[in-house]
Order: sequence, then C-alpha cells, then structure tokens
Amino acid sequence: MNALLPKPQLAVLRRQTDPLLEWLCAQIARNRFLPVPPPELHFIGDGDFRAIGVEFLRHFVRLGGLRPYHRVLEIGCGVGRMAMPLTQYLEASYDGIDIVLDGIRWCAATITPAYPEFRFHHLDIANGLYNPDGRIEGETATLPFKAGVYDFVILTSVVTHLRSADTERYAAEIARVLKPGGRCFLSLFLADATARTGISKGTARPAFRDGPGVELLADLEHPNAAIAYDEAFLIDRFAARGLRPARPIAYGHWSGQRAAENFQDLLVLEKGIGR
Repeated sequence: MNALLPKPQLAVLRRQTDPLLEWLCAQIARNRFLPVPPPELHFIGDGDFRAIGVEFLRHFVRLGGLRPYHRVLEIGCGVGRMAMPLTQYLEASYDGIDIVLDGIRWCAATITPAYPEFRFHHLDIANGLYNPDGRIEGETATLPFKAGVYDFVILTSVVTHLRSADTERYAAEIARVLKPGGRCFLSLFLADATARTGISKGTARPAFRDGPGVELLADLEHPNAAIAYDEAFLIDRFAARGLRPARPIAYGHWSGQRAAENFQDLLVLEKGIGR
C-alpha cells in the first residue's frame, strides 16, 4: 500500500514511527533558548542552523543507531550544529574536534558551561580550504583520544573536503578510537554508477568533473572545496581498517539522478567485534 503514496507522505509515515524522537526534534527546533552562532562564524555551509541539526539528529538515531548512553566523538564539529541538538538527547559524554579555532572557541565558551560533558578540542591540521596554515599534515594526524572509548563517531560533510591520503588516515584513527561494535556515521558524496551518470549529464550539484580516478573534484584550483569519492574505493579503504557498512547506503539527491530526502549520501559503518 505504501508504494502508492506520494514520497512526502511516505516521509511523514516514516518519521511517525518514532513519536518520542519526533516530539524531541520538534521541541529542539522551537527552542529559541538554544544559542545560534553569529553570522561571521557560519563557515560550515548554508541552511537553517537548528533545522539542519535536528534533521541529522533524526539520521543519527534512525539510521545510525545512536542511543542516549553512547559516548560520541564528532570530527569536524564546526560551530556545534550537530552538538547543540545532541545536548538534548545524549546522557553520556561528547567530544567535538575541529581544525578551525574560532569555531572551537565559540563552542567551548557557549555550550560547555551549560553542558560540561560536552567538550571541544582544536587540532591544527592543515586543509587547503579551512586551515591552510595548519601545522599538522592530515596524513600523519593522530586524534588526541584513547583507543576503544567511543560508541559513535560523526563526520558530517568532512570527507567531502579531504584528499585521499587524509581520508585513509582518518579511517585508521576512527577505527582506533571506536569500541568493537561501535559505529561511524558519515555524510559524503559517493560516486557509484548512478551518480556518475548525473555527473556526466551535468545534473550533479556540486558539478564534479568525471574522471578515472578515485577522487572527483568540483574545483581543480581548490581541490578541498568539494570532493566525491569512488564508492568502491572508499568502502574498501574503511573495510581495510575493520569498518564495514552496517546498513544499506542512504543515497542523496545531489547527483540529480535520485529522489531522496537527504542531499548527501549517508553511510553508516560498524567496527567488527574483535578488531
């Protein structure tokens, strides 16, 4: 019967399957006491700060399997767009890390005093777009956290700005800090056959350049601006570290070839038991 319903109605039905989560998301979206960073700190992309945070909270819970008692690490936490709604959901601890110092300072001054279990850390990793003068090369970076302590690691639109050597290093570090059975949630651009069709037709946004390599770039002069990865390559690189898909990929509509609620592709990886 559901196949006969329009997609917007199907989306509503899916959301209504978890009324408690929907109630919480509605409360967060309307809560004007939750701070929003000043406009000059919105380096993380366009869109409504609260609405996008709430959208991803749904994704973390429904697709990623996030639970209130999980210890969470967010890589690329920016100015707390994901952290802010998580303050209303998590009962355990959260660590956010970013390469942009101004964002970390705002989060530490604004979120941590009200929620001491939410901690924010600056890591001075070089990135051609966000931190060109960083002292640490991404391909040699080490996350300042102990091994096997996190249940859930978040990277929303982070791999979209990393070259392949940096991505492989992050894969190794994520595998190190995750507990066995822990999960990693990523939003990114995955170039499978369908997405490559959109890229070739010119319907993809960003307008990536199709090519034979594992990286597809939107801007050759500024390669970190937007990067899509060959899907098989990226899945294989994480699998080599013991991180494998925990569920089917939720493909986004960025390629112009798919109907979806989400813009980027959503990938959930799980660390194997005994790794």
